[in-house]
Amino acid sequence: MQNVLLITIDSLRADHVGYHGYDRDVTPNIDRIAGDGARFTNAFAHVGGTVFSFPSILTGVTPLMYGGHDRVSNRQTIVSEVFDDAGYRTGGFHSNLYLSAQFGYDRGWDEFFDSAPDESAMTKARKFAKSNLEGTPIFPLLQRGYDLLESSGGINVGNYHVPADEITDKAIQFLRSGGDADDPEFLWVHYMDVHHPFLPPEEYQLEFRDEPIGDRESIKLRRKFIEEPENVTEEEYQTFIDLYDAEILFNDEEIGRLFDVVEEEWGDEYVAALTADHGEHFLEHDYFSGAKPYDVKTHVPLFFTGVGETGEYDDIVGLTDLPPTLVDVAGLDRPDSWQGHSLLGLLEGGEYPRTDVVGGWDDGENEEDYVVREDEWKLIRRHEGGDELYDLVADPEEQTNVIDDEPAEARRLQKRVDQHVELVRATADDDVERPDMDEDVKERLRRLGYSE
Repeated sequence: MQNVLLITIDSLRADHVGYHGYDRDVTPNIDRIAGDGARFTNAFAHVGGTVFSFPSILTGVTPLMYGGHDRVSNRQTIVSEVFDDAGYRTGGFHSNLYLSAQFGYDRGWDEFFDSAPDESAMTKARKFAKSNLEGTPIFPLLQRGYDLLESSGGINVGNYHVPADEITDKAIQFLRSGGDADDPEFLWVHYMDVHHPFLPPEEYQLEFRDEPIGDRESIKLRRKFIEEPENVTEEEYQTFIDLYDAEILFNDEEIGRLFDVVEEEWGDEYVAALTADHGEHFLEHDYFSGAKPYDVKTHVPLFFTGVGETGEYDDIVGLTDLPPTLVDVAGLDRPDSWQGHSLLGLLEGGEYPRTDVVGGWDDGENEEDYVVREDEWKLIRRHEGGDELYDLVADPEEQTNVIDDEPAEARRLQKRVDQHVELVRATADDDVERPDMDEDVKERLRRLGYSE
């Protein structure tokens, strides 16, 4: 059995990757590795956002299935469990708390690192205030002061994630510690650096700028993108892109370092896949970030090495296709709960049935929205009304809603959404509930831009 490596990168837009045509050299290692593999140029998250994408990446289902994306249902099967049951030594390393043991993602791993909550002095002070002062007149004043520190002073309150070099070190330690020499290995590494706030090391900033931007200025700029997007200047916009690209370059170098050790330890006997959970909005729809269904948020890089014919594939691919492909190339059986399609057929010149990528998400108050994307059309169904239809051939940037001009296409895609809603209802799991999170976890998630 072959060794298997899965690398995921948080918030990496496809159009900021070299082999997708980006004009800055921000992904030299990714481009080099992908050049020897099969590159899927039309790969999409089913919905843009970490909590919505990882049910697809790791459990092969769309976000609202099996009780939704609040946590992993016991009726879902994580890809690590399949490899573990087959006798693989398994390791998973990341620092996104939505993918932690608390949310059910720790199953099937021999070694699993999801990062401990931040214990900075500021966080401890906030915990004390939350426990002892909430409901008093002083608590809102403390909260406003805390926010003001970040927005006006640019103070970085606590650690947001574990940086790429430390995550790579942990993955390398797993590879070099070994186990039974006869046991194959499955390794998953998720990098958070490309997720805002953008705080790249100065040496990577200097690849794109004459002078680096300090952490305080970067954090202040992020607040402006979130709170005052209409007031962002062209210079500020370019600065933000420079910081984003510097994070990508830093991440890329660490991926290159990881692959060097993978090849030392595994030789040529491995299959690797690399993707992102979602992209990012940079004011294309008048806002920054957010879990949205537009292509800048859902179009992601995806490639495989060590299997099939090399080159580019332009078939539409969904992230639910990733876990079936990984177990298929390893010669393992896929769980019945998985909804994606193995890409091995495409990679080996066979059949592949997907014609669209469909998904749904809720707004935190049990109100559901849905999206279906084909090669030429996209429909977004809003629970409050105001559905959107885009002609992706004439309008690839999704700026003109033609829902009233193309009723036949709208009806056709609404029926497709209805089919997906039936699947969601058929797999409902009422026992799934979001776990209670302590103040450290909530604070780290909130400072990363999540809703907590």
